[in-house]
Amino acid sequence: GCGTLAVLEQNEAGIVLLRSFDWNDGLFDVTWSENNEHVLVTSSGDGSLQIWDTAKTKGPLQVYKEHTQEAYSVDWSQTRGEQLVVSGSWDQTAKLWDPAVGKSLCTFKDHEGVIYSTIWSPHIPGCFASASGDQTLRVWDVKAPGVKLVIPAHQAEILSCDWCKYDENLLVTGAVDCSLKGWDLRNIRQPVFILLGHTYAIRRVKFSPFHPTLLASCSYDFTVRFWDFSKPNPLLETVEHHTEFTCGLDLSLHNRGQV
Repeated sequence: GCGTLAVLEQNEAGIVLLRSFDWNDGLFDVTWSENNEHVLVTSSGDGSLQIWDTAKTKGPLQVYKEHTQEAYSVDWSQTRGEQLVVSGSWDQTAKLWDPAVGKSLCTFKDHEGVIYSTIWSPHIPGCFASASGDQTLRVWDVKAPGVKLVIPAHQAEILSCDWCKYDENLLVTGAVDCSLKGWDLRNIRQPVFILLGHTYAIRRVKFSPFHPTLLASCSYDFTVRFWDFSKPNPLLETVEHHTEFTCGLDLSLHNRGQV
């Protein structure tokens, strides 16, 4: 159905709604601008991306409509010196955008299934990873055509991936097979860790911004789980506070304990 972008603020009274924007299709993902605190980008079921300004009350500043199916993932580049957005779609392509330009700069077409997740490297300019229903994790360089690296990471659809904030060669994938796997880009023959515990598909996984070996995941099993892959018993905590599918999570960059 229709989608709403809710912009929230945390103050003494708790979490309050600052502003909300409506779109005429479902909204699947959102990313904050890295160069303007008022700007964010959403991706939609109609294949479009929307750029919003929280300082304005009206609709989006811009709409980019190029994907031919659901735009399922969007991320703003993390490295200094570039302002790029990457989107991933069920049309099996990822697209590169400069928010100042009215059309995509480039389209990446090697996946053989829907793309569920596209995440920029926090370390390497112009480098991003994508996770797909074709059971692969792929790494791309926007300056070079074609895929840089293909990792057959799971024997199931991969719904999420993330980069370690402390190691430019380490990524994690989460899949329909209920497992999380860590991958070292210098040796992709086998995972560097496998984390088991979820009982249904893992929908989102995120590395901690504060701890090099800590990550969080959420799943269709209604739980959020915290892991430390350096420990013999890596599962730190299972949180069962949701009563439905847990579809997304992120860790605060400002408050160590906040998810």
